[in-house]
Amino acid sequence: MAALPSPALSDLRDYALDWALVDVETSGLIARRDRVLSIAVVTIGPDGEQTGEFSTLLNPGCDPGPVHVHGLTPERLHGAPTFEQVAERIGALLRDRVLVAHNAQFDYDFLAHEFARACAYLPVSRRLCTLALNRQVDLPLHDMKLGTLAAHYGVPQSQAHDALDDTRVLAGIFRATLREAARIDLPLPIVACPPRQDSQFAPKPPKTPCAYRNPGRLQPGGPLLQGMKIAVTGETATSRPELVARSVAAGLNMVSSVSRHTSVLVTNDSASGSAKARRALAEGVPIIDEPAFLHLLGDVRSGAMHQAPMPEAAVPTPEAIVPAPRPPEPDGATPVDRPLAGQRVLVLGGTHAEAVAARTRVVELGGSAAVNLSCSVTDVVVLTGGEYDRRRRRIADLGLPLHDEHWLSEPTAAAGTGDGAEGGTTSATSRPPAPHVLPRGGVIDLPAPPPGTPAPPWHITASWAPQDPCEIDVVAFALDEDEQVTFDEDFVFYGAPENPAGTVRLLTNGPAEQTIAIDLASLPPASRKVVIAAAIDGDVTFGEVGAVQVAAAPDDSAAALAHTTMDAATSERTLLLAEIYRRGPVWRLRAVGQGYDQGLGDLARRYGVNIED
Repeated sequence: MAALPSPALSDLRDYALDWALVDVETSGLIARRDRVLSIAVVTIGPDGEQTGEFSTLLNPGCDPGPVHVHGLTPERLHGAPTFEQVAERIGALLRDRVLVAHNAQFDYDFLAHEFARACAYLPVSRRLCTLALNRQVDLPLHDMKLGTLAAHYGVPQSQAHDALDDTRVLAGIFRATLREAARIDLPLPIVACPPRQDSQFAPKPPKTPCAYRNPGRLQPGGPLLQGMKIAVTGETATSRPELVARSVAAGLNMVSSVSRHTSVLVTNDSASGSAKARRALAEGVPIIDEPAFLHLLGDVRSGAMHQAPMPEAAVPTPEAIVPAPRPPEPDGATPVDRPLAGQRVLVLGGTHAEAVAARTRVVELGGSAAVNLSCSVTDVVVLTGGEYDRRRRRIADLGLPLHDEHWLSEPTAAAGTGDGAEGGTTSATSRPPAPHVLPRGGVIDLPAPPPGTPAPPWHITASWAPQDPCEIDVVAFALDEDEQVTFDEDFVFYGAPENPAGTVRLLTNGPAEQTIAIDLASLPPASRKVVIAAAIDGDVTFGEVGAVQVAAAPDDSAAALAHTTMDAATSERTLLLAEIYRRGPVWRLRAVGQGYDQGLGDLARRYGVNIED
């Protein structure tokens, strides 16, 4: 990609906003539990010039956590103000500005909890994540860490994990990234933030997953077995908390919804017409009353425990990744004869079917199909009508090779290598390895971290072209061996963005990008699979949305290990994107691409979650 003159920030009218750049150092990674130890805020005006700066250490009133990371010992924090004492000053810097941070949801969530503890209002209505922004710019870098971006853009960094220095570095990176975004005419991924002035938004305390496998339904005249899924509906003589506590202590799995995998429904009024009673009757789930259940509860028989995964040492290292299956090779081609290997191709124009066929062909030839214009695009295929695409002017400025549909029959080596951004260049030899391109149904084994290294959470990121007439929600289901959630809270979505244990989280990085973060190392043995899906709110279908790209990366700032492009949808309103599942000691990722015409409620009920209309 040819280098273009970099405009001054004062010329970037679409990006001329008031910004508040923020960095926090924390005692841990869970906002509802851990505390902010230090904070820095740098404000920037619409012209890109700094207008203010503030930083302070904070006394959290608790253990500071990983001192080896942030260097903030109890002695250093002693005598520092509490967050409550500086909340008003921080709020004044944030008010009427867009909050900017590297992994902005992390900083935003910690600030939301700290303001809530101080009984104050967090005055942030919009935020922008520089990780998400740089992912969309898509520079040819090995990762998107702050230090890597600083080196690429030529921004000096003095002391990593120092809040003030990190924020000053972020300011330099942000200015350079805005210029790169302007080169490709990229809409900024600004996220609207709902008001948060109390702690009611915090996830519920963790529940203890049932240690036993579901043995099936209660048999007539038979006993209760540990692991049976028990649902209760209606009034009970025994208080509900006591009934649940006694059942859990006996090894039963208390669930809040009824599905075909429910072992028994307990109710004193089977004719009540409740949603659980209706579902139990429809599914043939046994129904007993409270006295009968209490009698059986006195003699619960032993069940089979969930098997724990094998030790981490048995999991393959990155070199042992085994992708399968690959897409069919082109006619007469061998596995090494993939002329578009390492190339990223953007398709413009054409009917839906023509564009799908072109992107499919790109993958067959070893390349990857781009959803949006970015710095990693090497070639552009223009189908009928593509000459009118609004991105054509920017593509011409960048000097990208243009091809018609015949090029995909006998593609030649692409000329575009990418010169990188202001402050540095990236040669072809220094580019990171191209992510593995998965076709629909393709599977790879996820590598284990090096011995003695904590396993980072895997991030599955879905992105699409910005959509005006509809909203797309990415969701996740943590499932057991019956392909059911253990409890409703293992359904993660926009209204409940984190499951109780914090092992599966939804991260909203922009209007056209959402991520599911999965801590595989901390998932309980009962969780055998995590399904990631997308749903459209409204009557728009995925055929109208177009291509959805899914990328899998170990950690939020790491380069993608694999990605897939799903664009064959027509009338579907829900789309299964990917699933991560256990296979012996190994976790695997599968690109799914299965769609349904029904909405999110029907999909949730399939996995045992009852969404009331």
